[in-house]
Amino acid sequence: MGKILDMPYIMEHLVKLCTTPSPTGDTQAIINYLQGEFERLGLACHRTNKGGLIATLPGKDDERHRVLSGHVDTLGAMVSEIKSNGRLKFVTLGGFTMHSVEGEHVTITTAKGNTYTGTILSTKASSHVYGPDASKLERIPANMEIRIDEKVQSKADTERLGIAVGDFVSFDPRTEITPSGFIKSRHLDDKASVAVMLGVAKYYQENKLQPAATTHFFITNYEEVGHGASYGTPPKTTEFIAVDMGCIGDGLNGNEFSVSICAKDSGGPYDLGIRRRLTRLAEENNIPYAVDVFPYYGSDAGPALRAGNDIRCGLIGPGVDASHAFERTHQEALLATGRLLIAYLDAPEE
Repeated sequence: MGKILDMPYIMEHLVKLCTTPSPTGDTQAIINYLQGEFERLGLACHRTNKGGLIATLPGKDDERHRVLSGHVDTLGAMVSEIKSNGRLKFVTLGGFTMHSVEGEHVTITTAKGNTYTGTILSTKASSHVYGPDASKLERIPANMEIRIDEKVQSKADTERLGIAVGDFVSFDPRTEITPSGFIKSRHLDDKASVAVMLGVAKYYQENKLQPAATTHFFITNYEEVGHGASYGTPPKTTEFIAVDMGCIGDGLNGNEFSVSICAKDSGGPYDLGIRRRLTRLAEENNIPYAVDVFPYYGSDAGPALRAGNDIRCGLIGPGVDASHAFERTHQEALLATGRLLIAYLDAPEE
């Protein structure tokens, strides 16, 4: 396998990715960052019209291309109303529960690029004021608000800051790497996988190696709302691997130390031949893996197929605990994912 994956490089970029705000719909800064890094590694890049990024690694076979797809848009929110007390109502960007973000620190970005911090709270947050109602209040968007860290007491006060309906709200990722190798952060879905993809690109360029087929690193920016890869798959593509998080929970096999291989998600089964090849490659290379069925899950493979692309799809990714909440994975899962991607890219199409 030549020189091993550069894990310090992967971790460095994972932290940078996690701490760069990129809620769905406001992803230009992180796409610019990734384009700069892929180009620094020597890959040619181009953008899709809706802002996605494709970085191309030439391979031995230039007739049947492969795609590795990862997304950098994250869960977030958007201002939907300025309340009479100056606080903000919001709508969700992506699928998450209010319980998972209650008490979270956020940043509001205005149309002029100014930023203000705040906190997501229920409208009856204080138990000293509301007593039992504070805990009994249903955690739904109608009962939640953003308290802004500015002296605002009216709608007019907040409007004078330049905050308006339609402004994006990003969550504080609180990224931390523990001495035991865990990564705790929001947005490991899917920035952990994208960091691994950078590491894989670096592996081939650093060792002056070519994959079996020309490979495109497709970084999408609307996956969390369902249409990330609906456009942009290069025309010679025959195989498409969504590199996204693996789910962990009751009834599932995955864990934070392995690469997950998805057999089926909410959209249906993934290509059986690709799934069996990935499983075989993991076993042949002693890569820790788990095969799973994800009951409430979709990836970029779904919109790529529904768009009419004649491709075969697979899905792999590091096991991530508490997905769409405050997530955690381990460096061993990132390494396992990177090793399986390299094994897959080195093998000819079957």
